[in-house]
Amino acid sequence: MPISADSHSDTIKVWDIHGGVHPPENKHQSLGEPIQSAGIPPRLILPLSQHIGAPAAPLVEVGDKVLKGQQIAEAKGLVSAPIHAPTSGVIAAIEPRVIPHPSGMSAPCIILDTDGEDTWIPHQGVEDFRSLDKPELLKRIREAGIAGMGGAGFPSAVKLGGTKAIDTLILNGTECEPYITADDILMRERAEQIIAGAEILRHLVAPSERTVIGVEDNKPEGIAALRKAAEGTGIQVAVFPTKYPSGGEKQLIEILTGREVPSGGLPADIGVVCQNIGTAVAIYRAIRFGEPLISRVTTVTGEACGHQRNYEVLLGTPVQYLLDRSEFDASRCIRLVMGGPMMGYTLPDTGVPIVKTSNCVLAPTVEELPPPPPAQACIRCGMCAEACPVSLLPQQMYWYARSQEYDKLEEHNLFDCIECGACSYACPSHIPLVQYYRAAKGEIRQAEQDRIKAERSKERFEARQARIEKEAAEKEAKKRARLEAAKAKQNTAAKPVSDNDNKSDIIQAAIERSKAKKAQQSDPATAAIERAQAKRSGKAAEETPQEQQARLEKLVASTEKRLESAKEKLAQAEAEGSDKVEAFRSAVTTTEKKLQGAREELAALDAPPATAASSPQDQSAELDPAQAAIARAQAKRAGADAPESDEDKTQRLQQQIASTEKRLKAAEARWQEAQQQGGSKAEALAAGVEKTREKLDAARQELASHQATLQTGRDNNGDAADSPSDDPAQAAIARAMAAREAAANLSETDKLAQSVESLEKRIARSREKLDAARQAGDDTVDALETALQKLETKLSEAQGKLAEAKGSKTPQSQEH
Repeated sequence: MPISADSHSDTIKVWDIHGGVHPPENKHQSLGEPIQSAGIPPRLILPLSQHIGAPAAPLVEVGDKVLKGQQIAEAKGLVSAPIHAPTSGVIAAIEPRVIPHPSGMSAPCIILDTDGEDTWIPHQGVEDFRSLDKPELLKRIREAGIAGMGGAGFPSAVKLGGTKAIDTLILNGTECEPYITADDILMRERAEQIIAGAEILRHLVAPSERTVIGVEDNKPEGIAALRKAAEGTGIQVAVFPTKYPSGGEKQLIEILTGREVPSGGLPADIGVVCQNIGTAVAIYRAIRFGEPLISRVTTVTGEACGHQRNYEVLLGTPVQYLLDRSEFDASRCIRLVMGGPMMGYTLPDTGVPIVKTSNCVLAPTVEELPPPPPAQACIRCGMCAEACPVSLLPQQMYWYARSQEYDKLEEHNLFDCIECGACSYACPSHIPLVQYYRAAKGEIRQAEQDRIKAERSKERFEARQARIEKEAAEKEAKKRARLEAAKAKQNTAAKPVSDNDNKSDIIQAAIERSKAKKAQQSDPATAAIERAQAKRSGKAAEETPQEQQARLEKLVASTEKRLESAKEKLAQAEAEGSDKVEAFRSAVTTTEKKLQGAREELAALDAPPATAASSPQDQSAELDPAQAAIARAQAKRAGADAPESDEDKTQRLQQQIASTEKRLKAAEARWQEAQQQGGSKAEALAAGVEKTREKLDAARQELASHQATLQTGRDNNGDAADSPSDDPAQAAIARAMAAREAAANLSETDKLAQSVESLEKRIARSREKLDAARQAGDDTVDALETALQKLETKLSEAQGKLAEAKGSKTPQSQEH
């Protein structure tokens, strides 16, 4: 129903809301004196969650010295707000403490021991806020840690940063809750700051129609101060009859615009933005002076306090500190309430701190706030429905809440309830209706969280099952491929060999290579299987260097793509806080190792063959096992069917033993780890360890046998090795023996000098190859750069050793 309210020179049309009650106001007790500073307590307790949304993350550590206004916790996510030091001091602890909450819960807090100096960090604001664009203004509001100070604590920068068209900006000065006068005293003493903050909000929101401040008619002094400060600004002051709960956001919007916010919707959906006048003052001080939100006006009232008034309180101030300054008499207080008598909650501990949303500390006597009588049966009078300002059905919702029929509660718009307590106040049976609704909301939220968690678990289980099934199918496919290859090999062995068969085998091998190339282009997995089948059947020709290089280049390119995709998935999982982070991180590490191996193999393929001047010992010392294997394969291709020399066989067996020892050590480590963790995996690893140990023993026996054969040959031949031989293999052995003996006769300094010279030559060749790869834009640049860095490191070490050897030799020569 529309009504009229006088606003200075204009008549502003206002509307009435459904329901509402008229409890005793009791506001005059705390309005007798102006705002007074509460001072600096010896210790401040700063919860990391003083707002709706994600808690802030600490930026300080225990023992850090901080200054007033310094940011000590940063916002985590969009809907969050930072925390600042209300005064200077030292961080004493970061630990859970009891915080202001209906449940009396504990939460992480930063404990600040104040030093009494109240030293500010350097800060400054801007005189003309219009010189800043909207993103910069929103950034400063966000960095100042400003959240709604009317009770909800929603981060102001988020609310003001919307993109929807706004026609009305409303500042809430209603303060309908009994006893609370924090906003009233602000209007009386800081009206100019309220209007200045309203102008900044109007500049940000740009309402197309009007900016209006809504105030109940029980605040005549505050209304007069606002009207005087608003002259010439175009900001309206709308006054309407006092009724609880007119101060609710949706109720105030309906009073001033006649429009209702839809169920589950936001004020911005109907073109309205609403802010508390205390928030407007905080925004003004953040923009004009660069001050973060570190204090607020809080009412301390109730007959148990000998001194009732409004204080400018530092955030984090313990409630007990305020009570001590207010001459609190605990023997007269029936219970301590944070907030008002309608929507407030009992404090379990006087050590809880004042936070950004703490507008009142109420210490009533038993006469003021008598304990509620026992609840009686509902008489279905309907008075609760008449009092509800949201037009809900409290009586029906009460029955559903008692019977835990949460689906029906949601159908009756439970979450539209603002928990104002009007229904409980009107109930003649003294049923605590709000407590039923609040508990039901908590149960529904918990059930939703459990459902989401179960869905995630189900997704993970299904993904795991799909992965297991895929692996089983791949194993079965490989098994069938092996069986088919074995049958083909048996059929080939059973047939008589002839020239025609050889020709057919050559033709068949060419056909197999053609099929393999086509399959590689269409399906890498199928191509790999066919290559394996061809190799087992003996029909696969040896891979040419060009084919090997093409294969390795494709492998490097595909591995790089998979590594990039794995890193993107890891970053997304870390941003979402997923429990798959470790799995993604392991995948990235594995892919990086595969990519490094492929690049090294490609670089080794491209590397020039070793010169004849390089001895086998030098080559084996400079190549890792993978490169040594590649070098042997290249040498085998170059030498075709040339017989393996005794020296080459000795070197090959020594390298094989060294490689097998490394694999045995790694396998034993994995086996021991599996034994500690338990499970069936340990048995498979034990079998692998035993096989590796057998291979190592066999290699050692073969090397011992080969060396014994060489020694026997030397004994039998006598001095024949010194005479010229027509056998190239024997000549090569003789040359190798002579080279080894000559190297053994060299001094340590000469050996180091030869090593330095060899490394310098190799570095020069590597640089030439790297320059050529860079000019051609080859993919092997990274691998070549890595190899060059390793060679330069070896050269530096060898030069250092050579310098030390020469230095140690000089004094000896002087003595002689």
